[in-house]
Amino acid sequence: MKNSENTGLPGWKRALDLAAICMALPLLLPLAVVIGSIIRLVSTGPILFKQERVGYRGSRFMCLKFRTMFCGAETVTHQGHLQQLMDSDVPMTKMDAKGDARIIPFGKLLRASGLDELPQLINVFKGEMSLVGPRPCLPYEAAKYLPWQLERFNAAPGLTGLWQVSGKNRTTFTKMIQLDIEYGRNKNLFLDLKIMIKTFPALLVQMWDGRQQKKSVPPPAASETPMPLRIANR
Repeated sequence: MKNSENTGLPGWKRALDLAAICMALPLLLPLAVVIGSIIRLVSTGPILFKQERVGYRGSRFMCLKFRTMFCGAETVTHQGHLQQLMDSDVPMTKMDAKGDARIIPFGKLLRASGLDELPQLINVFKGEMSLVGPRPCLPYEAAKYLPWQLERFNAAPGLTGLWQVSGKNRTTFTKMIQLDIEYGRNKNLFLDLKIMIKTFPALLVQMWDGRQQKKSVPPPAASETPMPLRIANR
C-alpha cells in the first residue's frame, strides 16, 4: 500500500475506504466470482481489463475493471468520441448508449450498473484510488485538458464521486470538471458519506436513462453495414 501523503488520501479518508471495504467484502467477493465466471463463459480472453489511468497530481497507475468488450480493442474511435464531448456542450453519453455489437453478452448490464468497476476495490486497497473522488481519466484525455481543468487532479480518483451523483451522463464535460474541482476543494468525511449514500439511487437513474436512450434510437437500415471497429474498454 502506498503512503497516504503521495496519494492525496488524508487519514480519515483512508480509514473510511478500508472500513467500507472490510464491511462489504463478504457480499462483494461472491458477486465478483459470479461476474468473473459469466465473463469466462460468454467470451474468450482475460476476466480483468487493465488500463493505465491518471491519478492524484498526474501520477499513473493500472486501473482494473471487469472486461466488458471482446478482445483486440483499439482506442482511435473512443478518442474521437471523447474529443467531441470535450469540444461541445452535450451530455456525457457513452459510446455504447445506443447499442454496440463489440460488447460481450451481459457487458452492457455490467457497465450500466457500474459492476464492471468492482475490481477497482483492489486499486482502493492499494491506495491508488479512493471510494469517493473524480473518475480516473485516460492519459490522452489528460493531455487535452486546459490549465484550469488540471485542478481536478488535486483529489485522489474514486469509484464514485460528486459528478456521478449529480447527473453524470446528463451533464456536460465542462460540468464534470467543475464538479470534480468542487469536490477536491471541499472534501470531508460527511461529504464522502453523503456521496456514498447517494450512489445507489444515482446508479438506478443511470440504468433507467440507458434504457430510455436505447428505446429512442431507431434500428439501422437494412442497407447499413456496421464498421468492425473495437474500442478500448471504458
